[in-house]
Amino acid sequence: IDEHVVEAIQVHERATPRESALGRVRGLAERLSIQRRRLTDYPHQLSGGMRQRVMIALGLVLNASLIIADEATTSLDVIVEAKLLDQLREIRDDYGVTILMITHNIALVAEVADRVAVMYAGQMVEIGSVVDVFDNPLHPYTQGLLRSVPNISLDEDAPLYKMAGEPPNLTRPPTGCRFHPRCPQASAACKASEPTLIDAGRGHLVHCLNCTNERQTARAATGEVAS
Repeated sequence: IDEHVVEAIQVHERATPRESALGRVRGLAERLSIQRRRLTDYPHQLSGGMRQRVMIALGLVLNASLIIADEATTSLDVIVEAKLLDQLREIRDDYGVTILMITHNIALVAEVADRVAVMYAGQMVEIGSVVDVFDNPLHPYTQGLLRSVPNISLDEDAPLYKMAGEPPNLTRPPTGCRFHPRCPQASAACKASEPTLIDAGRGHLVHCLNCTNERQTARAATGEVAS
């Protein structure tokens, strides 16, 4: 593990002596709760959570301003997941880095994110603060996602919500809005025209013709001139 991280330093910082690079690795390992004796281990000897911390170290040791965590908590048990998330928060605060989390875990998004972008069929369909998106979801796909999450406060005999249809084949995506074959609010216009992202207010963006029409109607009612 230590040789892996040292190599990354020396590839990007050729003038850095090996001993200096190794010292940085050891200091960062301690910061990430990686025991020094584990630095001579191979990846297959580490747990899933430990391997995730090594990957974080690879980013931080080069003073990265952005860390992309792609399904970082997948296959981790809840205790290890919670510890990893705590460390990511500390890293964000202590190092001032931006963390981009890619995940299918909606509960995780609600817990750790500041802003969220919801994607469907390769497109961002809704973007906004976590509070705005979760409290006031505008896109039908986002609404369906949130309805699909089991809720302990609901009637235990109530069936779980399931969105109609199947995800599209992206080699031959649907015309117009890519969600229209599954959308309960779809109209003929949704099949014919691809929507653009509109700002529903406070940086809450949505990729939906119905929301565009509602926004235009609201502007007309208030006398606001569309830009």
